[in-house]
Amino acid sequence: MSAGWFRRRFLPGEPLPAPRPPGPRASPVPYRRPRFLRGSSSSPGAADASRRPDSRPVRSPARGRTLPWNAGYAEIINAEKSEFNEDQAACGKLCIRRCEFGAEEEWLTLCPEEFLTGHYWALFDGHGGPAAAILAANTLHSCLRRQLEAVVEGLVATQPPMHLNGRCICPSDPQFVEEKGIRAEDLVIGALESAFQECDEVIGRELEASGQVGGCTALVAVSLQGKLYVANAGDSRAILVRRDEIRPLSFEFTPETERQRIQQLAFVYPELLAGEFTRLEFPRRLKGDDLGQKVLFRDHHMSGWSYKRVEKSDLKYPLIHGQGRQARLLGTLAVSRGLGDHQLRVLDTNIQLKPFLLSVPQVTVLDVGQLELQEDDVVVMATDGLWDVLSNEQVAWLVRSFLPGNQEDPHRFLKLAQMLIHSTQGKEDSPTEEGQVSYDDVSVFVIPLHSQGQESSGR
Repeated sequence: MSAGWFRRRFLPGEPLPAPRPPGPRASPVPYRRPRFLRGSSSSPGAADASRRPDSRPVRSPARGRTLPWNAGYAEIINAEKSEFNEDQAACGKLCIRRCEFGAEEEWLTLCPEEFLTGHYWALFDGHGGPAAAILAANTLHSCLRRQLEAVVEGLVATQPPMHLNGRCICPSDPQFVEEKGIRAEDLVIGALESAFQECDEVIGRELEASGQVGGCTALVAVSLQGKLYVANAGDSRAILVRRDEIRPLSFEFTPETERQRIQQLAFVYPELLAGEFTRLEFPRRLKGDDLGQKVLFRDHHMSGWSYKRVEKSDLKYPLIHGQGRQARLLGTLAVSRGLGDHQLRVLDTNIQLKPFLLSVPQVTVLDVGQLELQEDDVVVMATDGLWDVLSNEQVAWLVRSFLPGNQEDPHRFLKLAQMLIHSTQGKEDSPTEEGQVSYDDVSVFVIPLHSQGQESSGR
């Protein structure tokens, strides 16, 4: 492998831990004092560890390696939520080999000076146990590197060629590519989408072979050629925070946000519901007294609402039930995209959830080179435990309050990540509403963009 990667908790060759039985994701549990806090930066500081009797000393999950651009990382594990941490993370330098076709159509590696380099950050929030998240943290970056190496000639070309080996079968090929509007960034997007799909297949095979179950969400940021690509499959979130701007870089995928896609699938393949569920959505679950009445409903083709007369089949359990964070797919899962969950079934049935889940991420592209970057411009990536209690605006307020007064601190991005996590634990100076505490594991990356801008401008 041509890039340096790390795992935070499990060493190569260690058996994967036995997961808990699958169940609703992120279900509330009684709050316990956090077991420990971790953080990392290029030079981890443990100055505040001695003041936290409930935590271990701050140390780097990169096992001595530096995080790209001195990015800050921190995590918190809520005691007794699970035996193992279901949040996993990875980051490192991404080195892509530049190859060309040989005489026999074999890939040949060119000299290291031809490498295309970037950076990679990823957060994986597991459910049904940590196994899928651990596999994703150890696998996805390799899948992405392979996918990028397969298209690297197109990435470094002025315009991606029709034929990767440079042959021109049709004189109009460049025109066709131009008319389609295909650019180098589209190849990176395609590589990310294919890497997620490949990683999902690997997780499925590995968990089946080991007799384990589980899934995870995935949020990935890749810096390459002056652009930041954010790929999301699940309900983690990334935002750009600048002095006068808050820009979402990802969007959550839940049963509610993907209602029409899920209902459409049930409409085309009704056998997936096994006669146990209704694909129609109602404001509440219907009761026997509703039979024969006209009630509000909507189907896969509707963004608005209408009325229908209630039939007996409408009394079945809804395909999507609940509101907001309590919404569940088939009464089981709170996310509609992610990796794994190949063996997950509805309780006491043989109904599989995997057909309704997508492993394909949505990719947002941030052209860093077009921004007039300031030293305090950052991207905040975090699992849903942070966003359960903090809004985009509250996170931005914390960032803007902290960074300007700590310009000379080499560990300020680490400390900011730690502060964001502390803000989810009901501290006195937290901007959250009184008594609002996150019961979930929380992991945060704070990525400074100013260093990326300097690096891309100097390339």
